[in-house]
Amino acid sequence: MTIRAYIGIGSNLEDPVAQVKDAIEEIEMLPDTILAARSSLYTGKPMGPQDQPDYINAVVAIDTLLSPEDLFTRLLAIEEQAGRVREGEQWGPRILDLDLLLYGKKKIDEAHLTVPHPGMHERDFVIIPLAEIAGNMKIPGHGLLSTLINQVENHSLKKVITG
Repeated sequence: MTIRAYIGIGSNLEDPVAQVKDAIEEIEMLPDTILAARSSLYTGKPMGPQDQPDYINAVVAIDTLLSPEDLFTRLLAIEEQAGRVREGEQWGPRILDLDLLLYGKKKIDEAHLTVPHPGMHERDFVIIPLAEIAGNMKIPGHGLLSTLINQVENHSLKKVITG
């Protein structure tokens, strides 16, 4: 039985629009996985230090037979393939960032993986694209997306028009 999972995608280095689009293609090619929906691309200010380029963000929904751990490992491999190096400051610039936001209704609290993704309910670059593809779903422990959209700070997001 497949599980609906949601993945947040972000990039602000080395042609971020291409990085996000390439990541979506890589996610689409994961084994035992079907890309169910993809949000528009959005541009917005970085969450961390402001002396870095703006981010491009999106959210995808997948239906998968992969376990959450296997999916997470494969997402890390996609980041690494894109050239991501996990060093430097927290919330600093990055070539590619893939976050497992939700995995069905499952709650995971492991050292390397927490689902629902912590802080997702406070981030406009997650909540707005997620609402675009998931409607008014409920985020476990945080409420409906429509309520969360009204609570997130920094509505600086703008849809990116791509060819």
